[in-house]
Amino acid sequence: MYQVGNVYVIAAVAVVGGALFGFDISSMSAIISTEPYLCYFNQGPLYLETDGKCSGPQADVQGGITASMPGGSWLGALVSGYISDILGRKKAIQIGAIIWCIGSILVCASQNIGMLIVGRIINGFSVGICSAQVPVYITEIAPPSKRGRLVGCQQWAITWGIMIMFYISYGCSYLSGTAAFRVPWGLQMIPAIFLFCAMLFLPESPRWLARKDRWEEAMQVLALTHAKGDQGSPFVAKEMSEIREVVEFERQNADVTYLELLKPNMINRTHIGIFTQIWSQLTGMNVMMYYITYIFTMAGLGSSVLLPSSIQYIINVVMTIPALIYIDRWGRRPTLLVGAFLMMVWLFINAGLLATYSVPPYVGQFSSDAESMYITGAPSKAVIACTYLFVASYAPTWGPVSWIYPPELYPLRVRGKAVALATSANWAFNFALAYFVPPAFANITWKVYIVFGVFCFSMFVHAFFMFPETAMKPLEEVEEIFDDSTPGSLKYIGTPAWKTRVSTHVRRMERGEMDPEEKFGRADHHDGSPDGRISEATKVN
Repeated sequence: MYQVGNVYVIAAVAVVGGALFGFDISSMSAIISTEPYLCYFNQGPLYLETDGKCSGPQADVQGGITASMPGGSWLGALVSGYISDILGRKKAIQIGAIIWCIGSILVCASQNIGMLIVGRIINGFSVGICSAQVPVYITEIAPPSKRGRLVGCQQWAITWGIMIMFYISYGCSYLSGTAAFRVPWGLQMIPAIFLFCAMLFLPESPRWLARKDRWEEAMQVLALTHAKGDQGSPFVAKEMSEIREVVEFERQNADVTYLELLKPNMINRTHIGIFTQIWSQLTGMNVMMYYITYIFTMAGLGSSVLLPSSIQYIINVVMTIPALIYIDRWGRRPTLLVGAFLMMVWLFINAGLLATYSVPPYVGQFSSDAESMYITGAPSKAVIACTYLFVASYAPTWGPVSWIYPPELYPLRVRGKAVALATSANWAFNFALAYFVPPAFANITWKVYIVFGVFCFSMFVHAFFMFPETAMKPLEEVEEIFDDSTPGSLKYIGTPAWKTRVSTHVRRMERGEMDPEEKFGRADHHDGSPDGRISEATKVN
């Protein structure tokens, strides 16, 4: 069968798995404030027949409906490591696409809240598999100099999925009856069907193939994706040599389990990968996406809340583009630090504005208990502006880097399960926050922004001291950062994070502008061995 070799096309197809997550976010956020949804899943106390409008699900129940998807994603992400290691990265993504279609059918046909939750859990299981294994697949197939850009497309696909489904849901909101939410929920199947079919024409990860002793296929894929099919390319030869060294050494070790990730030599990078995903949730960004209509309703936009809410989705798509272009030049560390600082600023400003100028709504003003404040005039415009600026700060920073960074941290033998574990942490916190926010707005009102602002300050400090730079480094070379036996390194940590820098030699080597062996004589190696290499036994054990 014909196989695509262009890494940009490969990434564009694979990240449709990320778009599924985006579809789910806005298919909920755009619908939870519409009358057909509120009335069909109504739990009182307001009813259309007697009060002229419906209350919809209670705040904690709506939190549960929203949280059911990330709850399923948590389980899917954990299971994905086993599926990916046994069947391959490519087949794992295709399995996720099939499961998504099953969940979408149940959600579209929902007769009550229970059926809706079950469908969303199944959808979440699919998203968990795809969100964990798409970054692994792209990371293992992409050239080092393009890796950040290509894996970052996962986040861009999420933003496109959010925006496209939001406008579909917005258009369907004018339909009468349950078609207003059933149509967009049913249309979610289309990208999954495309993903499954298109993946048939993509190659498998060369590193997974090598691990399964399919060396000839691995060489063909590397040549196809890195050198336009030239198996004699020096860069392909060197990449293949490094992969062979790692695989041959790992074959001497027992099959990896999740407990391997807790060993002293792995615990640091395990914690970095997990916290990259946890912090990306604790920024509050996905909460903004799920419940943006609540925030803008409280800011005085009333029934016209859907269209202004969509502006943030456009900002999200547009502001992710700079990261795709420059993320490999900027590096991971500066991007994370700048993003955390800016988001902290906008969150604290919003907290101050709402604390000073908001008032409690009068009885019956809003349909949901979560809409617990009312602010008008210039302060309300400032709240909306800061919300947009918050999105513009997240989109080129923590958004893409949270997907790019974790797969780069781990050796091949643990990468599938390690990224699955890190991604499961993302979904565990997504679940908790989706459930937490409606009752939080109802009970502590503007202080919700203080909570997330403090999280942004904490992640800034954590990233500065513990998150090393991995940009522009071959995956096998990233191992050297965590070697704690070299001069100046810290026990169980390796090279101090603040001493790491973006590598500059790889792009030249990919273009054939330097001898492959030159990279092993660089001055930025930390050991004193003649060829600058660290033994595989040191790196992995």
